[in-house]
Amino acid sequence: MNILMLASEAVPLAKTGGLADVVGALPVELARLGHDVRLALPRYAGIESTSVKLTQASKVQIPWRGDRLEVGVETGTLGGGAVPLICIRYDPFFARQGIYGEGGRDYPDNLDRFVLFCRAVMEACKQPGRPPDILHAHDWQAALAVAYLKTLYRNDPAWAGTRALFTIHNIGYQGHFPVSTYDTTGLPWSEYTPERLEYYGQVNLLKGGLVYADLLNTVSPTYAREIQTAEFGYGLEGVLQTRKDRLFGVTNGIDYNVWNPATDPHLPVRYSAGDLSGKRECKRALQAEMKLPVRDVPLVGLVSRLAFQKGIDLIVDILPKLLGLDVQVVALGSGDPSYQTLLAGLSARYPDKLAVRLAFDEPLAHRIEAGADLFLMPSRYEPCGLNQLYSLRYGTVPVVRKTGGLADTVVPYAPDVRSGSAATGFSFEKPEPEVLLSTMFLALRVYRDKDEWAGLMQRGMQQDFSWQRSAKQYVDLYERALAVEV
Repeated sequence: MNILMLASEAVPLAKTGGLADVVGALPVELARLGHDVRLALPRYAGIESTSVKLTQASKVQIPWRGDRLEVGVETGTLGGGAVPLICIRYDPFFARQGIYGEGGRDYPDNLDRFVLFCRAVMEACKQPGRPPDILHAHDWQAALAVAYLKTLYRNDPAWAGTRALFTIHNIGYQGHFPVSTYDTTGLPWSEYTPERLEYYGQVNLLKGGLVYADLLNTVSPTYAREIQTAEFGYGLEGVLQTRKDRLFGVTNGIDYNVWNPATDPHLPVRYSAGDLSGKRECKRALQAEMKLPVRDVPLVGLVSRLAFQKGIDLIVDILPKLLGLDVQVVALGSGDPSYQTLLAGLSARYPDKLAVRLAFDEPLAHRIEAGADLFLMPSRYEPCGLNQLYSLRYGTVPVVRKTGGLADTVVPYAPDVRSGSAATGFSFEKPEPEVLLSTMFLALRVYRDKDEWAGLMQRGMQQDFSWQRSAKQYVDLYERALAVEV
């Protein structure tokens, strides 16, 4: 198939979160499966510092506020040449320090920026005589491309037959803008209705992706069900319910070339499921690096954005009781200043038991995954989650809340089932400190049973969450989209 993919970020060019990991890996895997994939991104300033080389290819003119605007198109490749890149260059919008904003605040002209991106991609990627089979757009920043395909370009032969798949990575981020800015989209006002782009008197770009696309998916089957409820739908549950027959869940994969303890260059010692001796060495090295006493005690790891969504409030609440036991905790992350202050204060109070690094540090994240015995991830909601997948591969037993992708990827331990169990970790349902603490008590009790714990580790390391598996599911969705009656 001929697939055009649009997103606002992708590793190694630009990253703020898991979206970039997905978009950096999925097209490469689709190309390995034999499909013709092109990836379109904005041309951010920071791309110069990556290994990807871009060259000026052409310029396109797009309609812009009653006039025409000339925009640059640069090209390169991703995945060792497997995936052609199309980068839209317009320095007044994209040559900035941040991707979506700076100093914790969104750029006020984000609507202008992503209108320009989507419209320029549609113009730059016209192929008369060979329309893309699939336009695959990710999240609100690319949603207008789907709307344009179904409205402004509906009768354009260059897009005849193209079907659209829209992927929701986190429905909490929707791209709301004042109605006074609607003309910037270039869409007719007939599309600004409660059935289309209007949302309580605002423009909602994510909603546009939901209503115009031929098929929808999100990044785990459980999250696909959750977002149809008031608790998780962020106001769009009604829209999703009306399209539930076209909404699917595909669990994200991870790149085992990057996240593999047998080859990971960030680890002091490498190891595998067949020889776990190196994991013990990684634990001792992590304790020493984080200035904790090098002792044979359960070591709990945490790598997270410090935010309410991630359940950090639950962790902060239970830490004094947890640290009253003979355990150690290593935490890496940044985010809400109040949580940063609380964690720093607890670290000062328990210097021999809690080590905190308030930063983004990718190599240290790898070493925590390798050196910890347990990984803590009590998210209030989690569309898919990647850290629990890394933990499974590294033999680090995850403790998660049963929600979204965490529910789909971690098989919970049952105390009354021993050898032969399918369990790969521990989970709990109610997002309450007492419930999390009791689950941690259970995990620490099982940790003392070396045979039972070894079974948990081995089963986790044997799970397959490769991108090849996920990419085949996306191919199935593309084929479904092509069969949709328009």
